[in-house]
Amino acid sequence: MHTVKHNYTTMPEPLRCKGSLDSRQLRFSRAMIFAIEEINNSTELLPGIKLGYQIYDSCASVPVTVHVAFQLLNSLDPVFYTGDNCSTSGMVMAVIGESGSSPSISMSRIIGPFNIPQVSYFATCACLSNKQQYPNFLRTVPSDQFQAEALAKLVKHFGWTWIGAVRSDSDYGNNGMATFLDAARKEGICVEYSESFYRTHPRSRIQRVADVIRSSTAMVVVAFAASGDLRLLLEELSLEPSPPRQWIGSESWVTNTDLLRFSFCSGAIGFGIKRSVIPGLRDFFLDLSPSKVAASPVLTEFWEDAFNCRLRKSAATDKSVCNGTEDIKTLQSPYTDTSQLRITNMVYKAVYAIAHAIHKAVCQETNSKTQCDKFTRIESKEVLTQLKKVHFSQNGYDVSFDTNGDPVARYELVNWQKSESGRIKLVTVGQYDASLPVGQKFLINRNITWVDGGTQVPLSVCSDSCPPGTRKVLQKGKPICCYDCIPCPEGEISNAADSPDCLPCPKEFWTNAERDTCLPKPVEFLSYNEVLGILLAAFSVGGACLAIITAAVFYRHRTSPIVRANNSELSFLLLFSLTLCFSCSLTFIGAPSEWSCMLRHTVFGITFVLCMSCVLGKTIVVLMAFRATLPGSNVMKWFGPPQQRMTVVSFTFLQVLICTIWLSLSPPFPMKNLTIYKERIILECALGSAVGFWAVLGYIGLLAVFCFVLAVLARKLPDNFNEAKLITFSMLIFCAVWITFIPAYLSSPGKFTVAVEIFAILASSFGLILCIFAPKCFIILFKPEKNTKKHLMNKNPS
Repeated sequence: MHTVKHNYTTMPEPLRCKGSLDSRQLRFSRAMIFAIEEINNSTELLPGIKLGYQIYDSCASVPVTVHVAFQLLNSLDPVFYTGDNCSTSGMVMAVIGESGSSPSISMSRIIGPFNIPQVSYFATCACLSNKQQYPNFLRTVPSDQFQAEALAKLVKHFGWTWIGAVRSDSDYGNNGMATFLDAARKEGICVEYSESFYRTHPRSRIQRVADVIRSSTAMVVVAFAASGDLRLLLEELSLEPSPPRQWIGSESWVTNTDLLRFSFCSGAIGFGIKRSVIPGLRDFFLDLSPSKVAASPVLTEFWEDAFNCRLRKSAATDKSVCNGTEDIKTLQSPYTDTSQLRITNMVYKAVYAIAHAIHKAVCQETNSKTQCDKFTRIESKEVLTQLKKVHFSQNGYDVSFDTNGDPVARYELVNWQKSESGRIKLVTVGQYDASLPVGQKFLINRNITWVDGGTQVPLSVCSDSCPPGTRKVLQKGKPICCYDCIPCPEGEISNAADSPDCLPCPKEFWTNAERDTCLPKPVEFLSYNEVLGILLAAFSVGGACLAIITAAVFYRHRTSPIVRANNSELSFLLLFSLTLCFSCSLTFIGAPSEWSCMLRHTVFGITFVLCMSCVLGKTIVVLMAFRATLPGSNVMKWFGPPQQRMTVVSFTFLQVLICTIWLSLSPPFPMKNLTIYKERIILECALGSAVGFWAVLGYIGLLAVFCFVLAVLARKLPDNFNEAKLITFSMLIFCAVWITFIPAYLSSPGKFTVAVEIFAILASSFGLILCIFAPKCFIILFKPEKNTKKHLMNKNPS
């Protein structure tokens, strides 16, 4: 590019169009002529009035557009074509155009103060909906506000969160892309790059944009560009092999059949204006006689470019002269292609909208007959007022404008699909209607062909989706779509993909191995179905059976000296209490219930006190018996059988009283312990009142210590069979067991707490029965010669 320098002493060069003729734009202008001629031949719309027109070529250039706008206001001669003379020739009632948003903005600012209505068929910038800045602007094509939001929903629908964006460096591209990016951010879509370019930029700028696309990691490219701009970029991309890209297009280029030649864009999708049918239009396009073509410089240029020949002799070209055999019906050109009448229909509707506005201004309905006064002088302001109110249907297409001068936004979702012949064609695969409720606006009703002819939706993400059981952690310094997947910690899950957080499981649930589901925690207690429970139950039953067998042996030999000498009544009572001690341990096994929790500690406490009371009674009897053998001693009458029974009952009653108070104030109860283990529930008995529990244990311990002290005092009494020695040894074991029980009980987790308590009960019970009764049973059963009164009374044992 070079900078034009003006010295302001000579007139600048006239503005000229650069580049070749755009046959698509020629089709638009010819469609306007068709609509005007159709209206002029109508007997219902503007009967008796002929519309005239002037067509200007702005060359998609803002400076040229401004020049054209001043020509319109100054009523200069038309550039290349005019209709028949009109009664109000020279007065511009309305303007149809521009195609681009930037030229439309420039034109609106110039003609707006004169209240000349401007109806565009292709300017889609959302900025033009601002009626404070553009009060005279209306359009038959929807605003980019709707299209940008629809494109964002389209990208979100297919799960693309990592995209590239290119746009025309114009009002159309910049405003449209800004609206799209804002909608995309709301949908959680990230943009790897956003590049702008324009057809007048140097090639190095377009090359840089192409290089960015080639080197990017985003599979999807959203292009909000005019077709003339994008053609330059696609030409640059076609020069060098590029990684496959899924193109998403705006209606400006995605329905332009001239771009279908770029085969590497196969699979492109985007929103286009709804396809339509205009009866008679194709015949009108093809009705080009040599005289018509020669009379128009524009048609002449089109004809010569299309058939590569010249109509007039010229030294400036080496083309051969057209021989007259050229047939436009055989021509493959955007001008002759009427299979995709989209924007062409917008031109058609714009012409009819202006005609209806003029009709409302100059015509009256009388007796079902329309009368129009062609000599009525109307102002463009009145046409503008009527234009905002029009609401009609033409060929089945509704035409109306909202308060912003915009029509209802309806789009078709089009897809570039390769046919069997290898050519790319436009296929409608869905619909978008902004007037429908949320959730019903978007509809896909046909299969889509993707990049390189694929049938699977391409993947375009910065990071792969995080599976359930993990959470997303953003990568430092990168967009929110770039993240790492971190497994959920213990006790927390995520049951959906791409979860930003892990949710903790409820208290009674725990995570599975995959951390995507909360499962009920296994309930743990000392059960009869496990080895430990079976062993402890077996020892309990075995101990109880041993006590019963011992009692049977004693009962069988109840008249023998060794049984009678060791206070048989207390011995039987002790064996009974030991049987209860062994049996009470069974209440600790199994699932805790309200009754089992209360029975466990109370029955255990009472039976052990009963046991200790009996041992204490036996110890006292031994001491009293020794004192009774001294001359003049009469102590046995103070501790005879009634006193022995009273001692046992008194000590036991005191424990019963403690247990009763404990149960009445704060009894033990079943509870689910969730704190010891995170991954499982311990079903146990809570103590209720810890004071009550330790009072029961403390009382048992007090009796045991007292009994131990008395037994120690009596251990050296000179009897041949001194029971005090056996009681001393049994109390030694008993105290050792229960002293070690306390720290073991406090430190054991879960069901092992119960196992420790059962073990202490069984160990102390076995200690008592083995130490006190085993020697006696041995003598009764295996040494009967020692089971004599003489042997027992012998003070000096051999």
